[in-house]
Amino acid sequence: MGALTRLERFDELFPDFFRRFARPLALADEVPGDIKLDLIENDKDYLVRADVPGAKKEDIRVSVDRNFVSIAADVKREREERQGGRVLVKETYVGSASRGFSLAHEIDEKEVRATLEDGVLRLTLPKRDGAGGHSIAIE
Repeated sequence: MGALTRLERFDELFPDFFRRFARPLALADEVPGDIKLDLIENDKDYLVRADVPGAKKEDIRVSVDRNFVSIAADVKREREERQGGRVLVKETYVGSASRGFSLAHEIDEKEVRATLEDGVLRLTLPKRDGAGGHSIAIE
């Protein structure tokens, strides 16, 4: 007899107990793990679109060190369900998300531009003149 069969039987003994906790929490699906991003390279710069829902601009930190970019955000989300005047469910998430990546070219840190709109961080990362990757001939 497998473990799944034993668990199904246990569930049958206490159906109301498990039904109460089986409801998926909507907030759990909305909490960030890693920051999801799109990266596009042009001749002169990189364009980054990073999803950081629930973060305010003062809670987002972007750092650039030569060709390494780091994005970190503190995120807070709350959801409350009311029925009449009573609170039935209140779910709160406080946490952080981060993402780091290396690029083929060094970035001109002084010319980086960042904007945040509707939970989307947009970065323009200009390539530093004369820096970046180059091909190595194999002997």
